Amino acid sequence: MIKCIIVDDEPLALKQLEKYVERVPFLCNVKSCTCANDAMEVLDSEEIDVMFVDINMPDVDGMQLVRSLQDPPIVVFTTAYSEYAMDGFRVSAVDYLLKPIGFEDFLKAANKVYEIYTLRKKSVQSLSKVDDTASGDSLFVKSDYKMLRVPVDSIKYVESMSEYVRIFVEGNPKPIISLLSMKKLEDSLPANSFMRVHRSYLVNLNKVKEVAKMRIVYDGNVYVPIGDMYKERFFEYIDRYLVGKNS
Repeated sequence: MIKCIIVDDEPLALKQLEKYVERVPFLCNVKSCTCANDAMEVLDSEEIDVMFVDINMPDVDGMQLVRSLQDPPIVVFTTAYSEYAMDGFRVSAVDYLLKPIGFEDFLKAANKVYEIYTLRKKSVQSLSKVDDTASGDSLFVKSDYKMLRVPVDSIKYVESMSEYVRIFVEGNPKPIISLLSMKKLEDSLPANSFMRVHRSYLVNLNKVKEVAKMRIVYDGNVYVPIGDMYKERFFEYIDRYLVGKNS
């Protein structure tokens, strides 16, 4: 079952979406929320696969809610205002439903969700297939219909691109692109070697050779930004190995 939440401050719209979810056999509504704060509490405590969220809500609107999430679930926006459509796709929503929402349109969106959810699940299963002879030193990643072995210690950094990740590997001029969430990949890598330094970047700490102006610098003037939310933990790591620091 695909676990979802519904976020809408309008009681009638909320009830309608609840009934639609009940009619789709592969969807399960975990919680109906009337505001962004309620939704955040659920997202913090539950593994949610998809979020049906209204854009125009008081205090924190649906767009702000999605943008605030480090690793958002699949997103379907619902709204009465068509002018929000472009903004919705800019934050990688898989669909945009214009109120009043008919069941046919809802079902089309649900089927899109199912396709993406299925692809993600296959990618995660592929990622977890570690070769026994490698003793957990390699991962298999699905990319372009191929299964690629990626030695963990060859990964320099990973960039999140909405539904995809780009894995930058030493000796490979082009990144490996895979349909996979950053969180799933992060959970599969050793925590003592890999650290999130930005909402969109995960780095191999053993490959960090230069840090300047809140950026990790790689060869060829390629750099990874260090986000405000992550800088304290990252610089605590740097400080442990800093030679000649002030006493």
